[in-house]
Amino acid sequence: MSRAAARNPLATDDGRPTVQELHGDGPFSQAARRWWLREKPAKFSPEVLKTDFYDVLEKQSFGLKALLILENLQFLEKFLWPNFSEDASNVHVILIALMINVKRREGMPVWEHLASPPSHFSVLFRRILSMCIDQTLPLSIRINLLSFIVTAFQSLDSGLVRKECATLVSIAIWHNLSSEEVRNTQLDKYPQTRKAWRAAVKRYDAADDATKIRLRFERSWLYQMVIDFLNLMYKPAGELDDPREILIYCERFIELLTDLDSQLPTRRYVNFLLKDLHVLTAIKLSPLYTSSEDGLIQDLHRLLEHFVHFSIDDITGLQLSREDVRQIHNSRLAKLQRIAFRDFKDKLLILALANFGNLGQPDELYGHLAYLSNDELVQLCKRLALRTSYPKSVKFPIDRAFLTDAIISVHERRRTFQEQAKSMTVLPNENTLFEESFVRDGNYDGSRPLAIPKLNLQYLTVGDFLWRSFLLYRHEAFFGIRQNIEDSLKKMSPKIKYPTMETSFGGFSKMALQITRPSILEVMPPKVGEEKPAAVRAEVSLELSRVSPEVRKEWESLRPDDVVFLLGVKGADDSDKMITNGANDRLSLVENYGIKCLRAAEVVSLGGQCRLHLKLDADMFQVDSENVKAGKLDIYDSVNVIIRRKGRENNFKPVLESIQELTQADVPMPTWLQEVFLGYGDPAGATNLPNTPQTVDYRDTFLHWQHVLESFPGMTIEPELDTNAGAGPPYIISQKPSNPLPKPSKKRRRDQVEETLQVNKLGISTYRLPNMGPYPIDQPKMNSTRFTPTQIKAIRSGTNPGLTVIVGPPGTGKTDVATQIISNIYHNFPNQRTLLIAHSNQALNQLFEKITALDIDERHLLRLGHGEEGLNTSTSYSKQGRVESFMDNRARLLAEVDRLAICLRAPGAHGDSCETAGYFHQVYVPPTWSKFEEFITAAGDSATVTTIREAYPFNEYFSNTPSPMFPDDATSEKALEIAQGGYRHIQKIFSELEDIHPFELLRTPRDRQNYLLKKEARIIAMTSTHAAIKRQDITKLGFHYDNIVMEEAAQITEIETFIPLTLQKPVDSEFPLQRVVLCGDHLQNSPILQNLPLKQYTNLDQSLFARLVRLGVPQINLDQQGRARPTIASIYSWRYKNLTTLPSLHTIPEYSTANAGFKYEFQFINVPDYKGCGEIEPQKHFVQNLGEAEYAVAIFMYMRLLDYPADKISILTPYVGQRALIRDVLHRRCRDNSIFGLPRVVTTVDKYQGEQNDYVILSLVRTKRVGYLRDIRRMTVAFSRARLGLYVLGRSEVFESCFELSEAFARLMGPGEGKLELVLGEMWPTERKEGGEGEVAVMEGVEHLGRFVYEMTVTKVESLKEEEGKGRRRSSCCWRSR
Repeated sequence: MSRAAARNPLATDDGRPTVQELHGDGPFSQAARRWWLREKPAKFSPEVLKTDFYDVLEKQSFGLKALLILENLQFLEKFLWPNFSEDASNVHVILIALMINVKRREGMPVWEHLASPPSHFSVLFRRILSMCIDQTLPLSIRINLLSFIVTAFQSLDSGLVRKECATLVSIAIWHNLSSEEVRNTQLDKYPQTRKAWRAAVKRYDAADDATKIRLRFERSWLYQMVIDFLNLMYKPAGELDDPREILIYCERFIELLTDLDSQLPTRRYVNFLLKDLHVLTAIKLSPLYTSSEDGLIQDLHRLLEHFVHFSIDDITGLQLSREDVRQIHNSRLAKLQRIAFRDFKDKLLILALANFGNLGQPDELYGHLAYLSNDELVQLCKRLALRTSYPKSVKFPIDRAFLTDAIISVHERRRTFQEQAKSMTVLPNENTLFEESFVRDGNYDGSRPLAIPKLNLQYLTVGDFLWRSFLLYRHEAFFGIRQNIEDSLKKMSPKIKYPTMETSFGGFSKMALQITRPSILEVMPPKVGEEKPAAVRAEVSLELSRVSPEVRKEWESLRPDDVVFLLGVKGADDSDKMITNGANDRLSLVENYGIKCLRAAEVVSLGGQCRLHLKLDADMFQVDSENVKAGKLDIYDSVNVIIRRKGRENNFKPVLESIQELTQADVPMPTWLQEVFLGYGDPAGATNLPNTPQTVDYRDTFLHWQHVLESFPGMTIEPELDTNAGAGPPYIISQKPSNPLPKPSKKRRRDQVEETLQVNKLGISTYRLPNMGPYPIDQPKMNSTRFTPTQIKAIRSGTNPGLTVIVGPPGTGKTDVATQIISNIYHNFPNQRTLLIAHSNQALNQLFEKITALDIDERHLLRLGHGEEGLNTSTSYSKQGRVESFMDNRARLLAEVDRLAICLRAPGAHGDSCETAGYFHQVYVPPTWSKFEEFITAAGDSATVTTIREAYPFNEYFSNTPSPMFPDDATSEKALEIAQGGYRHIQKIFSELEDIHPFELLRTPRDRQNYLLKKEARIIAMTSTHAAIKRQDITKLGFHYDNIVMEEAAQITEIETFIPLTLQKPVDSEFPLQRVVLCGDHLQNSPILQNLPLKQYTNLDQSLFARLVRLGVPQINLDQQGRARPTIASIYSWRYKNLTTLPSLHTIPEYSTANAGFKYEFQFINVPDYKGCGEIEPQKHFVQNLGEAEYAVAIFMYMRLLDYPADKISILTPYVGQRALIRDVLHRRCRDNSIFGLPRVVTTVDKYQGEQNDYVILSLVRTKRVGYLRDIRRMTVAFSRARLGLYVLGRSEVFESCFELSEAFARLMGPGEGKLELVLGEMWPTERKEGGEGEVAVMEGVEHLGRFVYEMTVTKVESLKEEEGKGRRRSSCCWRSR
């Protein structure tokens, strides 16, 4: 168990500069004001960098706090980079590297600051490369330069960076291989590498002397860095460099090697060089490896080893199957045996005759090699083409141990990533939960790397992505569990009671209860081939009599499969405080609370007398049972606490099991999608697929002919098939390719959009929608949205096969676009099924409600998951609700069959069942209709409305239509069309009964629900979490789908995006997906994680949507917003390319009138300290600001006094603590007062993404430092929720000086001077125009506004009393008169 590190500076705001520090009298603040934070920057002096900055930083050991102050003062943007040149000093270069590292550490944009001019970046990069191998520089400086290089290789999506990095890992580095023979063998194995090698040699030979020097430097840089690194690993203790700095440098360099090996473009040639240099062996045998105290070097070595030997062909990029891996390994062993038999028969005969299974074991190999002398061992290495010599600069010994390990490293059998993933448990215990690697994550502060994989821009294979995702999701899940356990135990305060040494609990947690030993009820025999029990059932008695009714209800609401944790807690010993001098934070969680054991269990049921039946972790029960047999204590005797978790946090087990299961299978991605998903090949390769239909029926997508013309600017629209220009919808559009473009080059920039055909002509035809019947329900639902040209482009792309990425800024209608795409797919491809995914139930329900409003038969809609209750529809779309609806429709439709039978004079019980109805239809309905058609045909042109009406056989059945079925003024053609519509209505009845028939035959609700999912539903909606939890169940049903439409895609982690692609079994060795449509906005919030260090180091919050955008996959950027006033939209529209406002918005009256009672439509209100206090943090991450809370509620009360509807007002804040405080103030001042009531919602900004309201009051809370609000994505969400009015409460000095927020706040702070300005004498709604004048009152602060609102309230109450009195007097007069 590890000791807890000091408080993590990245977990809270500790260490980050406050406003006072940035604007105070510190040396950096003064220097900033003197040199660049002034109207006209002072003339640059290179010496100043050394004296005023570098020397000061050096004295502070380049501490994070000092660097953060400089970074916040815009040291890089306004001073370092503008003054950089080819002649810049080393100090200048080092300071730039330090600033880049800090920005990366803080998760801020990095390379955009160095983009101009590009030539300067190239100079900077070369200088840093040279300084990295400069042994005269202090190691502390080289660590920071190395961190810069690590950051660069993690940013290959930047063309600026990619250009500089590519030459360092090109095939030219093979000049450093051990021999020409080794190189030629590899070149002969892959002809494409031979071609690349010749091109590199040719380029070198043709270069001038200066270029040759540069090329030699590039091809030798990585090799030299590796040699320097290995020398440091073997550097004797006591020399000049600080041992801790050596350790940190070596850890960081292993991180670099791991990054290089984990992406194919950098791995392709690097990995072979690393194997040739025996890097893994050299690290493993080094003194630093064996002397590492916390094991980080060892863990980093294991991670590097995993990627070096990953099962992939480095050159072709093809994933190797388990059989391929086995054959390659066997071929190496066979080669070793041949050499042993031929050249060392006298000593290695046994090795030559050994079976492969034994020979692949390291111990077995070591025993065989022990027979060889040192010289013979060298000869064996040479015959195996293994390096045996290094440059003279190498300081580590190439001895017997080194060569032996090198041979073993090549020939030992390693576990595949599938075997690694399978061996990891998904349920934690006291060992795995508090494992060093997990605890290390929680203490991460950015100074050292973590030994866990990262989510990169690219992945080696799909299996590699799944392996990384499994490890990282497991880390995230275990982190949350660890936090919950710590929180519960801290509140329970377990202590050891003397002298009995019993454990007592001095506190209470609603998430935990004290229990006695669990009773083991049943241990089921193992399954065939397994040793662990098939299941272990136990019972725990819960003492709920002493808890509050609310807590009791929560415990009684535990559901089957919920995971709970059984702990054996000894408690804290007061004597420990004496040992640690009272500093309990120096102890680990296990030591602090005396955790003896931890076991996870799943809830089976909650029986009478609060007896909780559990299913124990069978793997751990088997281990525990074996320990008891070996004479060890039974850990279940020590169990005395049970801890539960909130339901939304507790779905980790099925999700982990789903990912783990996927790692075991060769997941066959659709061929058209795989390369783009992995990040290779043509970024546009998944769009414009060959199977794109040439003709598509767009039905109600276009409102009229003019809408069609406007939707395709620059294209020629040609009417087809007797269609006249100006004809109405529906429209069928056919593509007419013309003007083929020249064949593209093989080399293509990532940001280059490529097309093979230029389509500038479209054929348009139309048709008349068939009459579907005389009832209102028969009329089709039509779209009324006038889509913009860009929206039409997105709809067309999504309707066509392939990948569509739609970037939807706030208010641009991406949900409407997604809805129309689904509708078009539904009508054009009736045999295809569409899966609808969203991150939250709220977003999914919004999209689903819009789908139900279109012309889509509700029989084909299904909503899975618990969020269905939130649907604002009269019909239930859950599985149970859909089945009940089918059965209700069955009764209704069978009654219609009976009515039709009476009409046709057909005796019998035809409406008894779907089967009898089917027989009735077959015998009576088509023959009756055929007779009518024969009559009409015989009548020919003489047929009139009267003859058609009299001959129509279903007149009696349609006698209940709202209006006469055949109007007197109808033409014969119209009458015939009406008659056909009636017949279609009848046919639909029997079509629906045919669909219902299986539900009639299936008897159990479960069978009916499964049939509904598997066969009947064509549009199935679920959250990404539900897909992950239920993946195994859904797949086993044989569920099939063709398309995926994903809303909120930028808020969904990559693995949660990937799992919905795999909810079906492969067809012809790949998933049969036709379309993947991703709608989202990567410039708003990313996926939210609990483990912030994991987020910062591994990019676990990376969404597939954002990664595809980084890769340059073609995207459609919606460019017209229709939510907010243009003035409000201007606060955030600058972040988007060409984002404008819909012209139609200006014609809506509420957008042209002012906000009643307010001078401005939006305003920033500067809130000073209230009662001498600004922000406070009563507990970790629970930030509050009473002044802003009171101000927000006062504004709400003011608006309500002006008759603003409460449901049109939302109060938002970024912090949970402030949300709780605002709710408290509202409940105290407004809840029980009918004048005010409560606003529509009080919630956090993150929770409100995707929502909107007319008026938003936003409390920013922070008064000391910006905190995580520095992320402009979060502020974009906050500012874009309001339609008509936005009032922001904050501390201006905190936000206006933040570089990332400066543009937004410059726009936000335009109106007013930081004081709320009110217009007197008007009520809501006002007729005052936007920008109109009125009598203005300026509020000096929250107290002033409070008094103002109080006086208004008193006046309002008196007015109401007076009106009430008048009303009573009028009533009394009326009574007396009567």
